[in-house]
Amino acid sequence: MQVIDHIQRGLQDYRQQDYPGVLPEAAILMPFTDAPDPELILTVRSQYMPTHAGEVAFPGGRRHLEDADLLATALRESNEEVGLAPDEVRVLGQLSAIPSRFGMKVTPFVGVVRPDVELVAEPGEIASIFRVPWQFFMEEKPQFTPGEVSVYGRVLRMPNYYFEGHRIWGLTAFMILDLLNHVFDAGIEYIDHDVYQRNKS
Repeated sequence: MQVIDHIQRGLQDYRQQDYPGVLPEAAILMPFTDAPDPELILTVRSQYMPTHAGEVAFPGGRRHLEDADLLATALRESNEEVGLAPDEVRVLGQLSAIPSRFGMKVTPFVGVVRPDVELVAEPGEIASIFRVPWQFFMEEKPQFTPGEVSVYGRVLRMPNYYFEGHRIWGLTAFMILDLLNHVFDAGIEYIDHDVYQRNKS
């Protein structure tokens, strides 16, 4: 089975989890290239951004009042940041929202684009655009930062991937791991379930 078909089929059985609390909403797009060996498209945020400056991220941003839904947010932001037109994206599914350390509830959408799609970074927001073969994430185990972080009642280990000089970590790495664990049965643990259950009780 082709990788993209496997992802699409796996997302059909994906159970979204929500976290308590009301936060401002944002959405991102996880764009895969539609190829036998797909690549994941990522960006490096501008050093002048007020949050996550210089970090690796998926295209996306805060929901606007005029956005019909969070998918519309992800597609609009992708168009604004990297010039990816909404009609160039075939959406495969949605992952669980993740709260950020800056107090945003970020919802990821998984999509597919043509391998030769032309992307242009918006210089005010995006420093560069790069691609990572999905096989890299399938084969490379994340390195975990020593210690744990508490995020809205969950105690997490912070994952890090290193690819050609880029550090892929934080929300971006958590989203990649969520897809790996639920669609590819990677079994990579990053939540301290014992602490999580004690906090829920």
